[in-house]
Amino acid sequence: MQGVDEGTTRQRIADRLRERALQAGTIANEFDVTTSDALAHVEHIARSLETADERLLVAPPECRDCGFSAFDDPVNRPSRCPECKSESVEEPAFRID
Repeated sequence: MQGVDEGTTRQRIADRLRERALQAGTIANEFDVTTSDALAHVEHIARSLETADERLLVAPPECRDCGFSAFDDPVNRPSRCPECKSESVEEPAFRID
């Protein structure tokens, strides 16, 4: 078929992460999957990279109000900042390097 990307969704996500950093919500929108599925794809991609010369880099979530970024789980987006209690928390971003 013309105009259809080659490869599985996971392969296409990995290719996109090699181009630039993306947040889970952006991956979900771009590849028409849920955010939880996008995170599952990213986790699987990270495991598959363990035997390759590449690695998955994660920019942790960050509070837009106070800049706090020392969250316990750098992969999932928390609902609130533990420092200032703001709900304006940026999603983590993923990139393959």
